[in-house]
Amino acid sequence: MTLPPAITVENLTKIYRVPSLRRSRVVAVDHVSFTVAAGEVYGLIGPNGSGKSTTMKALLGLVRPTSGLTRIFGIPSNRVASRSQVGFLPENPYFYRHLTAAETLIFYGRLCRLDRRLLRRRSEELLELVGLEEARNRRLAGFSKGMLQRIGLAQALVQDPRLLVLDEPTAGVDPAGSRGIRDLIVTLRDRGITVILCSHLLEQVQEVCDRVGIMHRGRLVREGPLADLVSLQNQTEVVLENAGPALIQDIQDLVQHSSGPARLLRIGNPRASLEEFFLAETQRQEEKPSHDA
Repeated sequence: MTLPPAITVENLTKIYRVPSLRRSRVVAVDHVSFTVAAGEVYGLIGPNGSGKSTTMKALLGLVRPTSGLTRIFGIPSNRVASRSQVGFLPENPYFYRHLTAAETLIFYGRLCRLDRRLLRRRSEELLELVGLEEARNRRLAGFSKGMLQRIGLAQALVQDPRLLVLDEPTAGVDPAGSRGIRDLIVTLRDRGITVILCSHLLEQVQEVCDRVGIMHRGRLVREGPLADLVSLQNQTEVVLENAGPALIQDIQDLVQHSSGPARLLRIGNPRASLEEFFLAETQRQEEKPSHDA
């Protein structure tokens, strides 16, 4: 028996009516279709206003589509049962700041009707998973933005979902916190959890996603495996280690005298991203002995 995809979106369209004398309307999503296989990390990217969040809300049953349909593990999104195996972290989650981290997870777990004894064990596991075990008894009022996003991820995982929906999970988070959240997404994928990630941070998507859909003005303009989308089909990359000047000159001469259309575009040292450089440098500074020691 073939299992259904984790997510199915077919010809999804959402039109918002704008009250005015001219009876205008806004097409937020325009005949969008895609599927996400179980266990995948799927990135839905695009500029602000492209329809990403509306697509997410339709998938979760938070808005009613004008036409088309969405399913979660084969169950239509307009049925409550479709959301029983889904965890959701919105872009701007709201928390009761007077609660501690542990109390927050227990509160959301009780809303999901989890057993009290199971819930206490589950909350401890989740706090460790998101790196907040040492802050279990701290009130959320004293949490940084990155810590709030991590407790948000923990509450989205409290009922052990098969599908995790993340809307801009690293918005406003510093690079170190953003890196931690991305590492957590990879860990969840390794555990077999399907993740759909809505983001406009392309480097974040490139590091964690298996497949990507690009939205623009409500339409899905490109979609497919990440490696296929970003690959430059007319270029070949050769990486050498400890190549001396003589070898580099030999390569240049070989290309210059070849009979084909190939031409050498550049030779130089590969570059790390700014984020990689920043994290490496700050980590190096942390490991330096203190002058006060």
